[in-house]
Amino acid sequence: MIGSIDEVVIDCADPGALATFWSTVLGGEPVRRDDAWWYVLPPGWTQLSFQRVPEPKTVKNRVHLDVRVDDIASATAQAEAVGARRVGDVHHDRAGSFQVLHDPEGNEWCLVRPAPPGAAGG
Repeated sequence: MIGSIDEVVIDCADPGALATFWSTVLGGEPVRRDDAWWYVLPPGWTQLSFQRVPEPKTVKNRVHLDVRVDDIASATAQAEAVGARRVGDVHHDRAGSFQVLHDPEGNEWCLVRPAPPGAAGG
Protein backbone atom coordinates (compact mmCIF):
# COMPACT_ATOMS: atom_id res chain seq x y z
CA MET A 1 0.00 0.00 0.00
CA ILE A 2 1.30 3.46 -0.90
CA GLY A 3 -1.15 5.54 1.10
CA SER A 4 -4.78 6.24 1.96
CA ILE A 5 -7.35 8.70 0.66
CA ASP A 6 -7.03 12.05 2.39
CA GLU A 7 -9.87 13.73 0.50
CA VAL A 8 -11.71 13.75 -2.81
CA VAL A 9 -11.42 17.09 -4.62
CA ILE A 10 -13.89 18.44 -7.18
CA ASP A 11 -12.83 21.30 -9.46
CA CYS A 12 -15.57 23.90 -9.82
CA ALA A 13 -16.50 27.53 -10.41
CA ASP A 14 -18.34 28.11 -7.11
CA PRO A 15 -16.88 26.07 -4.23
CA GLY A 16 -19.27 27.45 -1.61
CA ALA A 17 -22.37 26.60 -3.60
CA LEU A 18 -21.17 23.05 -4.34
CA ALA A 19 -20.13 22.47 -0.72
CA THR A 20 -23.61 23.54 0.35
CA PHE A 21 -25.26 21.27 -2.25
CA TRP A 22 -23.17 18.22 -1.32
CA SER A 23 -23.63 18.79 2.43
CA THR A 24 -27.38 18.58 1.79
CA VAL A 25 -26.94 15.33 -0.17
CA LEU A 26 -24.40 13.62 2.13
CA GLY A 27 -24.65 15.37 5.48
CA GLY A 28 -22.01 17.39 7.29
CA GLU A 29 -21.55 21.15 7.23
CA PRO A 30 -19.97 23.19 4.45
CA VAL A 31 -16.68 24.70 5.67
CA ARG A 32 -14.91 27.64 4.03
CA ARG A 33 -11.11 27.50 4.09
CA ASP A 34 -10.89 30.52 1.77
CA ASP A 35 -12.74 31.91 -1.27
CA ALA A 36 -11.30 29.23 -3.56
CA TRP A 37 -11.56 26.17 -1.28
CA TRP A 38 -14.51 24.73 0.65
CA TYR A 39 -15.07 21.24 2.03
CA VAL A 40 -17.59 18.92 3.69
CA LEU A 41 -16.92 16.05 6.10
CA PRO A 42 -19.85 13.69 5.42
CA PRO A 43 -20.56 11.29 8.29
CA GLY A 44 -18.78 7.98 7.77
CA TRP A 45 -16.78 9.12 4.73
CA THR A 46 -13.69 11.06 3.72
CA GLN A 47 -13.48 14.81 3.21
CA LEU A 48 -15.10 16.05 0.00
CA SER A 49 -13.43 19.29 -1.13
CA PHE A 50 -14.29 21.90 -3.75
CA GLN A 51 -11.57 23.89 -5.44
CA ARG A 52 -12.17 26.91 -7.68
CA VAL A 53 -10.60 26.57 -11.12
CA PRO A 54 -10.77 29.04 -14.02
CA GLU A 55 -11.86 26.65 -16.77
CA PRO A 56 -15.44 25.36 -17.13
CA LYS A 57 -16.39 21.68 -17.13
CA THR A 58 -16.54 20.52 -20.74
CA VAL A 59 -16.70 16.70 -20.82
CA LYS A 60 -18.09 13.75 -18.89
CA ASN A 61 -16.43 13.01 -15.52
CA ARG A 62 -13.95 10.14 -15.51
CA VAL A 63 -14.75 9.56 -11.81
CA HIS A 64 -18.11 10.05 -10.12
CA LEU A 65 -19.79 9.47 -6.77
CA ASP A 66 -22.42 6.78 -6.22
CA VAL A 67 -24.71 7.65 -3.31
CA ARG A 68 -26.56 4.68 -1.78
CA VAL A 69 -30.23 5.31 -0.98
CA ASP A 70 -33.26 3.24 0.04
CA ASP A 71 -35.69 4.90 -2.38
CA ILE A 72 -34.35 6.25 -5.68
CA ALA A 73 -37.52 8.15 -6.62
CA SER A 74 -37.73 9.96 -3.28
CA ALA A 75 -33.99 10.71 -3.20
CA THR A 76 -34.11 11.99 -6.79
CA ALA A 77 -36.92 14.40 -5.90
CA GLN A 78 -35.00 15.62 -2.85
CA ALA A 79 -31.80 16.09 -4.89
CA GLU A 80 -33.66 17.97 -7.63
CA ALA A 81 -35.18 20.26 -4.99
CA VAL A 82 -31.67 21.42 -4.00
CA GLY A 83 -30.31 21.85 -7.53
CA ALA A 84 -29.55 18.44 -9.05
CA ARG A 85 -30.68 17.65 -12.60
CA ARG A 86 -31.91 14.20 -13.63
CA VAL A 87 -30.25 12.55 -16.64
CA GLY A 88 -32.52 9.98 -18.30
CA ASP A 89 -34.51 7.31 -16.53
CA VAL A 90 -33.66 4.95 -13.69
CA HIS A 91 -31.47 2.08 -14.92
CA HIS A 92 -31.96 -1.47 -13.64
CA ASP A 93 -29.55 -4.37 -13.94
CA ARG A 94 -28.46 -7.42 -11.94
CA ALA A 95 -26.40 -5.25 -9.58
CA GLY A 96 -29.38 -3.05 -8.66
CA SER A 97 -30.82 0.27 -9.82
CA PHE A 98 -29.35 3.71 -10.35
CA GLN A 99 -30.34 7.22 -11.42
CA VAL A 100 -27.76 9.45 -13.07
CA LEU A 101 -27.87 13.11 -12.02
CA HIS A 102 -25.81 16.28 -12.47
CA ASP A 103 -24.89 18.49 -9.55
CA PRO A 104 -25.41 22.27 -9.99
CA GLU A 105 -22.17 22.55 -12.01
CA GLY A 106 -22.90 19.57 -14.26
CA ASN A 107 -20.76 16.94 -12.50
CA GLU A 108 -22.26 13.47 -12.99
CA TRP A 109 -23.18 11.36 -9.96
CA CYS A 110 -25.61 8.54 -9.25
CA LEU A 111 -28.20 7.58 -6.68
CA VAL A 112 -27.94 3.81 -6.30
CA ARG A 113 -29.96 1.04 -4.72
CA PRO A 114 -27.99 -2.20 -4.81
CA ALA A 115 -29.78 -5.47 -5.53
CA PRO A 116 -30.58 -7.59 -2.47
CA PRO A 117 -27.72 -9.91 -1.45
CA GLY A 118 -27.57 -12.94 -3.70
CA ALA A 119 -29.69 -11.31 -6.43
CA ALA A 120 -26.69 -10.08 -8.47
CA GLY A 121 -25.42 -13.58 -9.06
CA GLY A 122 -21.77 -14.68 -9.04
